[in-house]
Amino acid sequence: MEFTLPLSLAVIGSLLADCLAHPRRSGLRQEAGLWLTALSSMVAFGLFLALSGDTLLAALTALALQVLLVVSSNAKLRILGEPLHFSDLALFFAVFQHPQFYFSALSIWQKIVGLAVLASLIAAFVWRFDTSVAIHLGGATIAVIGIMAIALSLRLPAFRKLAARPDAEGDVAKLGLVPTLLLYWLRWRGTPPQTLRSAEPHAATVANEAEIVIAIQCESFADPVELFGDRKYALPALESARLQAAQWGNLLVSGFGAYTMRTEYGVLFGREEEALGFCRYDPFLTAAREAEWALPHRLGTGAWRSLFVHPHDMRFYNRHAIMPAAGFAELVSEDAFAPPLPGEGRYVTDKAVADKILQLAQAAEERRFIYAVTIENHGPWSVDGALEDDSLLNQYLRRVQASDAMLGQLLDGLAALRRPAVLAFFGDHRPSIPGLSQPGGPRHTPYVILKLDRNGDLVPGTNAREDITPAQLHRAILGMV
Repeated sequence: MEFTLPLSLAVIGSLLADCLAHPRRSGLRQEAGLWLTALSSMVAFGLFLALSGDTLLAALTALALQVLLVVSSNAKLRILGEPLHFSDLALFFAVFQHPQFYFSALSIWQKIVGLAVLASLIAAFVWRFDTSVAIHLGGATIAVIGIMAIALSLRLPAFRKLAARPDAEGDVAKLGLVPTLLLYWLRWRGTPPQTLRSAEPHAATVANEAEIVIAIQCESFADPVELFGDRKYALPALESARLQAAQWGNLLVSGFGAYTMRTEYGVLFGREEEALGFCRYDPFLTAAREAEWALPHRLGTGAWRSLFVHPHDMRFYNRHAIMPAAGFAELVSEDAFAPPLPGEGRYVTDKAVADKILQLAQAAEERRFIYAVTIENHGPWSVDGALEDDSLLNQYLRRVQASDAMLGQLLDGLAALRRPAVLAFFGDHRPSIPGLSQPGGPRHTPYVILKLDRNGDLVPGTNAREDITPAQLHRAILGMV
């Protein structure tokens, strides 16, 4: 049996396809990157050959996989400002568990083409399947040789120096996409659990003895005046809150248009991204082992009852396991909310979330910490009951105005409770809206922290403006309690 020609096709084709992956630099990738790309395509060819028994089909499928990765990474870079990360592949099954987050962004013809390609691929494997045991074993042997060659190469000093620090854009430009995915995954796996000092529960002072603490992580919440450069889009509740806040400013989030969990992790666990190393791209993958750093534990699980509110499937980002470990006594998920009404969109509204939060806040005399993650303003905005011929701008503005109304509703509701309270309200990331809000510029979102006394009045403070990271917001919230 002859493997040389189809294997060469897979390897050369993959190297050429990788040349199209962005970011790019002038000239070729580094030799180490080219070598790892070639070996990776060899492994893919061997695996597909072991599966199908057809050399041409294995070569074409291995090449198609490389092209798919490059196209996906370039699209992500264009929309979100980042290339494909190894941690993105952990969300593969989430694509099918929560298709509305992904497939709804595709047009009808894109879905049709995708289904046609998938059907053709399955048909090709059935049609070209070879029952010869020898050729399947040959494919497995090629894959094993490729894996061994990669493993041996990575032990060499020149390869051990590659991707020593997180710099995805720079490493894709130097090494190529697949080598960066592989090396970052290995660096992530090799990151030892942090030896953390025991995070002592925060001791409240008499002056700061709050009884209710609410943190609202608002989906795609950004100041439309900054986004679109027009004062007529000013949000009244946000403007008022900034004037009365104990602290306010820009939240320096790292993600654009996505990566809610990075902001969520920073605020809840209080660790800066620089300290996370290769775990920074999806800190929720390792968050459970750092549970003692989470706000509920810092506040004290004996002194406070902590509730996590998110009107969506808690299995997304593994919240169903992470949040109980982080000290949340109760998870309030989509089952606690009525489905949105016609015209409200596909997601639970921010008003409904605010109603639930206020209900939970007044349900007991115990101290309560409520962390809520909203979802109404989740894109894409081209559907969700939009009016015919409505613009993306108007669709986003309606939803960000609903988020702003939520801020006002919560302040009024907390004032009516007449209990000392702290409210932190912030955006998780800016929206990615083609032609309107795109990567490449500032990424910050607004945040405000407000304090109320036993009379329901806002506590006058320094009204300090501080531009901070999500981890610094974690510490700011503790400082207000």
